[in-house]
Amino acid sequence: MSAKKPSMRDIARAVGTSAVTVSKAVAGKPGMSDRLRAKILKKAAEMGYELPRSGRDPHGGHLDIGILIPDSYFGPDSYYAELCKRLIRKLSDQGHFGLLEILSPEDERELVLPKLLAAGHADGLILLGEPSKEYYRKIARAGLPVVFLDFYDEQANADAVTGDNGYGAYRLTSHLIRRGHRKIGFVGNIRATSSIMDRYLGYYRAMLVNDLQVREEWIIADREAAGGLKRPELPAEMPTALVCNCDTTARMMIDLLREKGYRVPEDVSVTGFDDYPPGGEGDLPLSTFRIDTEGMIELAVKTLLERCAGEKKPFGRLVVGGQPVYRNSESEIQHS
Repeated sequence: MSAKKPSMRDIARAVGTSAVTVSKAVAGKPGMSDRLRAKILKKAAEMGYELPRSGRDPHGGHLDIGILIPDSYFGPDSYYAELCKRLIRKLSDQGHFGLLEILSPEDERELVLPKLLAAGHADGLILLGEPSKEYYRKIARAGLPVVFLDFYDEQANADAVTGDNGYGAYRLTSHLIRRGHRKIGFVGNIRATSSIMDRYLGYYRAMLVNDLQVREEWIIADREAAGGLKRPELPAEMPTALVCNCDTTARMMIDLLREKGYRVPEDVSVTGFDDYPPGGEGDLPLSTFRIDTEGMIELAVKTLLERCAGEKKPFGRLVVGGQPVYRNSESEIQHS
């Protein structure tokens, strides 16, 4: 009986790298050190792997990078839709292709791998919009280089790039406190995403540092269990300021407050987060925290390309900073 021919996965295990890296090495693709390529080719020969007749790179020197986002996060004016556009542009500028796939609720629920992975069309994957924990952990186990963008999970075998969400919310809340506010609420479903959780923790830290009470009824939900935004319910006793988890929610809260007879910012101050989307004509300019979005995208692409080239290092979270932007949606506390 003839011996079983080794697979790329077998070679990868023997070398201590990924099957994707082995595939690139035997196909002659660029993006890895000569030393690593030589090591892979030597091991492949030792194991009896039949190398392709031609070392020509079938991709012509570029990588095909999948960009996966859940359908619920991909609205026409959403922050994540804008991230997708900028990601594709950044990849294109560097000579690579960005392949966008929208994850349907059914595929997410049934844990169906994206078509880009199932068909072998992607060399690496950037995942954003934070699907369910079960789903993104399955993606991380699929064997392809993966970067989580704008969320993280320390138990998943994937790198993550996020904004400095905790610090941003801390800065905004501290600013409101310096302006005399003592009754401050937070708007956002705390467990919906890691970003919202971190923004809540930044708010909570500022309140704790200043010996201010965090009241349960002032933590206001802004979305359904499935992730879509919903109309918030105002508490019976209103705080004097609201720290919202994103600009879209902040604008929704301003509309609701005005509908209920409150003046913004005279009666209730409101802050957002992300500095996106830009307000329309007549909208109240929002005080918010502007994350360095271009820096996040550049770092996510750099990290993924390094993984695709076979770089071996512990998985981790990379945090990109930002700056508060103070406009007209908040003011000093109005004393009677």
